Amino acid sequence: MRQHQSSRKSNEYYDLKTQIFAALIEAIDLTQLGKMDSEQARKAIGEIVNDIVAAKKVVMSIAEQDELLQDICNDVLGYGPLEPLLSRDDIADIMVNGADTVYIEVAGKVERTDVHFRDNAQLLHICQRIVSQVGRRVDESSPICDARLADGSRVNVIAPPLAIDGPSLTIRKFKKDKLTLDQLVRFGSITKEGADVLQIIGRVRCNVIVSGGTGSGKTTLLNCLTRYIEPGERIITCEDAAELQLQQPHVVRLETRPPNIEGEGQITMRDLIKNCLRMRPERIIVGEVRGSEAFDLLQAMNTGHDGSMGTLHANSPREALSRMESMITMGGYSLPSKTIREMIVSSVDVIIQAARLRDGSRRITHITEVLGLEGDVLITQDLFLYDIIGEDANGNIIGRHRSNGIGRPRFWDRARYYGEEKRLAAALDAADASIS
Repeated sequence: MRQHQSSRKSNEYYDLKTQIFAALIEAIDLTQLGKMDSEQARKAIGEIVNDIVAAKKVVMSIAEQDELLQDICNDVLGYGPLEPLLSRDDIADIMVNGADTVYIEVAGKVERTDVHFRDNAQLLHICQRIVSQVGRRVDESSPICDARLADGSRVNVIAPPLAIDGPSLTIRKFKKDKLTLDQLVRFGSITKEGADVLQIIGRVRCNVIVSGGTGSGKTTLLNCLTRYIEPGERIITCEDAAELQLQQPHVVRLETRPPNIEGEGQITMRDLIKNCLRMRPERIIVGEVRGSEAFDLLQAMNTGHDGSMGTLHANSPREALSRMESMITMGGYSLPSKTIREMIVSSVDVIIQAARLRDGSRRITHITEVLGLEGDVLITQDLFLYDIIGEDANGNIIGRHRSNGIGRPRFWDRARYYGEEKRLAAALDAADASIS
């Protein structure tokens, strides 16, 4: 973990900023400010701040005055000290552990920044501003909150008294430029042949579970797969914090809702999935399966909503199947194990496993079919695997994707129905040839 030397601003700087900020609030019409675009608003604030600085006879260099103005604009119009980090598209995660400690993840590596908040009160105020924009709240009586930014970035806040050293804010950044399967091929996350198979899986309406650990790229992969859905299909997405960005025109986005302060009004993932079955969906996409909603998703997959997709946390395809079974059991369904497994087999066609390796790189490690049951045992078949061979002198992992030499996958007939069997055969043959 790399660490940068802290360059915390002085108390005098914060005192001066507080005075100027107070004078600005008295001098500016916030209702008019809200009607301006960002550039106009910054210009208006800049003119007033310059007048205030001149009136107070503060001695500052042009660079110091520009920095002060930038800080104040960020506080009024944006998210304070977080703004410079939010504007960078190379950052994957921002992790704030109290006012004095901010970490970021860049290129798979976590590093400490020199970003600070004035105090925990300012940090909590910014957290409240973020969550209030999507109708959520965070304070002592409701100290845990999931929300999202306007660009789709996912936000989690946990505030005192649960967070002992001050509010903790975690932002999973949403990239402005959406990754595609072609880019994943260039990054080495999957081979060209593997990407062709994934395209076909998305196109021919296989039911897909994307499995992986935290930060392994599950949502990115799900976004990639949805690009190959036909434009005319009606898609309904169900998420805790809406972050999927589908390109198709006929999409309905649903989002869960936490209970209010009286403990009422909660809308769970199960509620969303049950309701979306009444909305004539052709595909249902669940951002993340965490609990008993696994049962409802399997039922949807099994009742005519082919091509439905979801993600869940697991470290291998077999573990993903076990977790689905556990979720259904823990959801209070008193079904025999064999019945649940038969339901999984008849619902899930393919499991795609994503992994974040120890060098920070992300790889698609398995494309695995669910074949059936032998007795009580779920039978799977790996189409593609990623083998780790070793690492280079810089600690970067060396590996290779390989085909398992399967002649015809289980979804072959489905591919033929959609006119994709020649392309599928070509991809599998090319994968086999690249290994031999």
